[in-house]
Amino acid sequence: MTEIRSNNYSVFISDDITKEINRFLKTNKTKYSKLFILVDENSLKFCYPQLVEKIDAFKEGEIIEIDSGEESKTIDVCVQIWNALSEYGADRRSLFINIGGGVISDMGGFIASTFKRGIDFINIPTTLLSQVDASIGGKVGVDMNHLKNEIGLFNNPAAVFINSRFLNTLDKRQVLSGFAEMIKHALIADANYWIKVTNADFADLDSFDELIKTSVHIKNTIVLEDPKEQNIRKALNFGHTIGHAVETHSLEQHNNSHLFHGEAVAVGMVCEAYLSNKICKLSKKNLDEITQFIISKYKAVKIEEMDKHRLIELMRHDKKNEKGDINFSLLSEIGKCEINKKAKADEIIESLKYYSEQIKLMK
Repeated sequence: MTEIRSNNYSVFISDDITKEINRFLKTNKTKYSKLFILVDENSLKFCYPQLVEKIDAFKEGEIIEIDSGEESKTIDVCVQIWNALSEYGADRRSLFINIGGGVISDMGGFIASTFKRGIDFINIPTTLLSQVDASIGGKVGVDMNHLKNEIGLFNNPAAVFINSRFLNTLDKRQVLSGFAEMIKHALIADANYWIKVTNADFADLDSFDELIKTSVHIKNTIVLEDPKEQNIRKALNFGHTIGHAVETHSLEQHNNSHLFHGEAVAVGMVCEAYLSNKICKLSKKNLDEITQFIISKYKAVKIEEMDKHRLIELMRHDKKNEKGDINFSLLSEIGKCEINKKAKADEIIESLKYYSEQIKLMK
């Protein structure tokens, strides 16, 4: 078992996390009056049974189920859950338990942080995305008008419990979505980790333990230095300025084939690596290496000419922006990131064209 200390809470990483959860619940037995467990249909079917089998306290908890997917991450769904908490008699000493992926971690944390001015919550992330990113760092929130995390706040969980064995319940597309965040961690902070990430064995997900620990350590180190994203924490947004716009645009299409978060961020990282080459002097060699690796792993995303201007509009809503400028975190080399870099609209469109051209060359 590995314990990583963060801001007033611990992240526990183990192949039998139930021991740590039982220890946490026993230690806080007199603190919590009732347990509420947020799941979606996937975590209820594949993950909750593995936990309740060894955690007796979960048998007494009230289960609240939502539909999986980004479409559920709205204030309307939050209102439904707040109403459920009231009907079930939740009080300020209740514990809210998030079991699931990024949507569950983000929204569950937001619900707990705002109900009766805040109740404790813990995260049990079951997807790679939530294990290395969404469940840690204290960002909680929901989307508005398809804009990612437009409403939210900073609030830390009481604890996070990570078990990489849950990855075996995922299909490869879900694993790849989370893997994009690991690529990001390597690119912004650790060139040696980049080598390990590029050699990751997807046929053996149990081997991801050390990669997960490294990603959690990288994110946690940055968050400890800058909890409220005033400075260096902005580095964690590499790939996300364009990536969030691509994801939002996909959700706007109102079809069942929208992109996963990591798939959109993969597009964003290629585009922002291109901007890094233009603005921060990232070497052509590094740009080619990043581009080739990411495009080899992720499905091609077709970006129409008319889409590019809509994407620029969406980027103008990004939370990092100041005084109307579109703000980026860009790479000076693999393993080093520079924050608060501005790019003009025509440069961004050029980066989108670069992505499309590279897809044609490599696919």
